[in-house]
Amino acid sequence: MNFESENAPEPVGAYPHAKKVGNLLFLSGVGPREKGTPNIPGVEFNTFGEIFSYDIELQCHSVFKNVKMILEDAGSSWDRIVDVTVFLTNMKNDFAKFNEIYAEYFKDNQPCRTTVEVNALPTPIAVELKVIATID
Repeated sequence: MNFESENAPEPVGAYPHAKKVGNLLFLSGVGPREKGTPNIPGVEFNTFGEIFSYDIELQCHSVFKNVKMILEDAGSSWDRIVDVTVFLTNMKNDFAKFNEIYAEYFKDNQPCRTTVEVNALPTPIAVELKVIATID
């Protein structure tokens, strides 16, 4: 069963926010975008529309907020996350800060995790999460 959250940012393609299969909830990739706007927390563009700078800390907090919204809207919760795949566009510069923030959010629940560096993500973001959680 597909699920669309009314509170999370709209998907940027033809996919649902989440899909329930048995007692598992699979979230599509979740980035830091804000619902209803093109805003991406912490991203600044130059006059050519290219990323001039970004704040990985602001993006991380926004991603975690978006994941939490989708989980709760679908009937699951943060403590039911069992697996996380992290996509970073700059592992060298952002991995340590990401790990620090991740540890704050996952101090009580430590799901399995894989982190990979990617060349780019579909929108001008620096981090995206793919999450699997349990659900009744």
